[in-house]
Amino acid sequence: MQATSGSAFEQPASFAFDADSETEIAKIVARYPAGKQASAVIPALYIVQKQMKRQTGSAWVPVKGMDAVGARLGMPPIRVYEVATFYFMFNMKPIGKYHLQVCTTTPCWLRGSDAVTETCRSETGIKDFGETSADGLFTMTEVECLGACVNAPILQVDDDFYEDMDAGKVTGLLAALRRGERPAPGSMSGRQNSAPDGGPTTLNTLQFAPQGTVGG
Repeated sequence: MQATSGSAFEQPASFAFDADSETEIAKIVARYPAGKQASAVIPALYIVQKQMKRQTGSAWVPVKGMDAVGARLGMPPIRVYEVATFYFMFNMKPIGKYHLQVCTTTPCWLRGSDAVTETCRSETGIKDFGETSADGLFTMTEVECLGACVNAPILQVDDDFYEDMDAGKVTGLLAALRRGERPAPGSMSGRQNSAPDGGPTTLNTLQFAPQGTVGG
């Protein structure tokens, strides 16, 4: 199934967990006592979304997938729908091969998320959030804080965080994705984790107290 830029799309007529999903969901359900399987609804929905990615190239949760989760966990379908539609990480319609999730909240905005957004638009042809590029490769979504503010601005691609982004780095990243390459996630400026540019300035050596001195 190809992702489309419009609102019309086709729901699959059926959904069944494949062998990989069956193995994964069995492990998850086993964590919960009898009668509490509904607690597995969020990871089960992730399994559906990942299976759709494997089978169709688009990570999303169809209605039949939600029904399958409800049947497996002993939940009325409406309860599964409520969970899936509440959380933004579940896609309710087909998306592109790569999901570009742009954080635009205050720390990322102060550090240049506008440039990240505009570069995503210009490089993909996407005009607004929620749309998919004409070639089906990219869908762009606006997201709330991703919790990596110290390395802002952040562009999340699927489950990977690309940090310290600017227009040039976005252009390079999208070009690599078009070539089928997957750059290593993390800081795109080369800094170590969240250390300052140029490297850590504190706690950068290991020092141990002489034996027998600790505690006097």
